[in-house]
Amino acid sequence: MSGLTSISRRSFLIMTAALAACKPGSELLKLTGQTMGTTWNITAVTHGQDVDAKDLSAKVEAALAGVTRAMSNWDKNSDLSRINAAAAGEPLSLSSGMNTVLSAAESVHLASEGRFDITSGPLIDLWGFGAARVTQRPLQDAEIAPVMDIVGQSRMLTLANGSLVKAASGTSIYLSAIGKGYGADQVAQALRTAGLTDFMIEIGGDLYASGYNGAGMPWQIGIEVPLAGTAGVHRKIGVSGLGMATSGDYRNYFEADGKRYSHIIDPTTGRPITHATVSATVLAENAMLADAWATAMLVLGRERGLEIAEAQGLAVMFIEASGAKLITSESSRLVSLTA
Repeated sequence: MSGLTSISRRSFLIMTAALAACKPGSELLKLTGQTMGTTWNITAVTHGQDVDAKDLSAKVEAALAGVTRAMSNWDKNSDLSRINAAAAGEPLSLSSGMNTVLSAAESVHLASEGRFDITSGPLIDLWGFGAARVTQRPLQDAEIAPVMDIVGQSRMLTLANGSLVKAASGTSIYLSAIGKGYGADQVAQALRTAGLTDFMIEIGGDLYASGYNGAGMPWQIGIEVPLAGTAGVHRKIGVSGLGMATSGDYRNYFEADGKRYSHIIDPTTGRPITHATVSATVLAENAMLADAWATAMLVLGRERGLEIAEAQGLAVMFIEASGAKLITSESSRLVSLTA
């Protein structure tokens, strides 16, 4: 498998809404492929530019291959596998791309009070939602405690001057909640180099939108209704010059003794979240940050998440479920962007 990892806290909720009719001379180019265990999709407005679709696809694939070579948990020769295999205290030099991603992860980790944590993969495995595919069941504190000893980004990882040191050999990093966003940003750079300015990139639900669609409007993105067994768009948002990501918890869970256990694990407690927030959507300056913050906001939940969003100037929409009723809350930054 070529993906970053099969461990994910993401439910891919974002889907492109139907495009309005194109203006004359605003032909659309659509490309698709596979990467990181999911799919990538590009829609671009060519404005009459002669674009070689095969050549452009090759450039996109090359950009994504570079991300996978660095950040795959499945490739034993990747930069990330090298980090995960390293001993405690061993200084590891980082590539420019890996340093960019880990620096962003550290920033979101600290600002989210530890709710975004790239070392929390073992907890997700422990609860049966990861690659290990263990039996899903309620866990006791004594079972969680040993795993918590190697989890905790700010305790386990020291990032400085382009190098990384782990505090424990058993600590491992998973970039599934930030890597696809970074991949979308890398593709955006490739498209701009090719001379395109109006495009929308989507990788496994994370996206970056540049310029305008064929109708001369911001790209219209539909956020899915976050209720199990319910199809449809809860809301459409126009996106231009921003990354966007949504995390949700309603598709992946198990039940035991009448209690629901979400696949969204709070790395500060080692346990599934229990609040009523079922979806968190974030718009940010790039897809990498939108990706990371969407996960962080879902773990935080609407109440504390909204406080942090206001303090950080983040554009966030929360959806809470009360039975079949959905309650939407938005940060002031999101309101101003979508007004």
